[in-house]
Amino acid sequence: MDREEIKALVVNLPEVAAWPEMANIFDRFLARSFRDCEWPQIACQAVGGDDAGVAPAAAALVCMKIGITMADDILDEDPRGLYHKLGTGAAANLALAFQAAAFRVVANAPVDSERRAVAMTELAQMALTTALGQNFDVQNVSGEDNYWKVIRTKSTPYYAAALHVGAVLAKADPTLAQALHEFGVLTGEIIQVHDDITDALEQPANPDWKRGRNNLLILYALTADHPDRTKFHALLPRIDDGDVLRAAQQILIRCGALSYAVYHIAQRCQAARELIASTPFADPSPLHRLFGWYAAPLLVILKNVGAEIPPELETV
Repeated sequence: MDREEIKALVVNLPEVAAWPEMANIFDRFLARSFRDCEWPQIACQAVGGDDAGVAPAAAALVCMKIGITMADDILDEDPRGLYHKLGTGAAANLALAFQAAAFRVVANAPVDSERRAVAMTELAQMALTTALGQNFDVQNVSGEDNYWKVIRTKSTPYYAAALHVGAVLAKADPTLAQALHEFGVLTGEIIQVHDDITDALEQPANPDWKRGRNNLLILYALTADHPDRTKFHALLPRIDDGDVLRAAQQILIRCGALSYAVYHIAQRCQAARELIASTPFADPSPLHRLFGWYAAPLLVILKNVGAEIPPELETV
């Protein structure tokens, strides 16, 4: 599987071929986000499956990711969103087009009709659940329960589908495909909390600081009972000031927000390892490799700030 093979499955669709802007967006996204394409390949390797279905799975998942991202940027009013260049209406229409293209690609996959139906059902469920999560997110709901509700609807369905669809189109046993779905949920939660840590500790201030509700570290510092909570609230209106940001980030470390986020990652790493150990995968090593993609940069962050590294992460 290579980039050109994946690209051809999408840009050669008649509608995409007649829509140069759509083909160009797919090409640019693929060039900078090729790692998304590796998830179906990892699923195929883990189950010892037929790799003929990997490229269609990867192409479909990339299409879904583009559509989700374009819609999410509009909802979040993200200053980096393509809709600023294209216009909101055109960007929304392209988001719909990419989601539809994902189903067209799966419809052409070299598997039997039953497997195509299962893959399409998974993609449809992922799209619907993600849209629900985006709806929860724009309601600006507060509290940790709502944080996890948003994560489990908006963020994790993509990763679960990336592995599940990859396994289904690789002709995996349904039990193994379902196990990969569950593994994808755990990995998606790990990725989200990892992103929260990165976003909260980066400079200049990430947009998460302005939202407050959807970053686990910032949410903890705002709501947990700790000596610096009042001070933390007072710093937020001036968070674009570099010195203020650094002071707020020190509170995240001091009050236990960073440790709390790392704890959640460690718990999910352990659960994912137990799932791997209890499932007869043909080759579990690619699943362990997934951990390395996100654990390595996280370990660097933790070491740089002098944070304790739990044993569940030391062996990742």
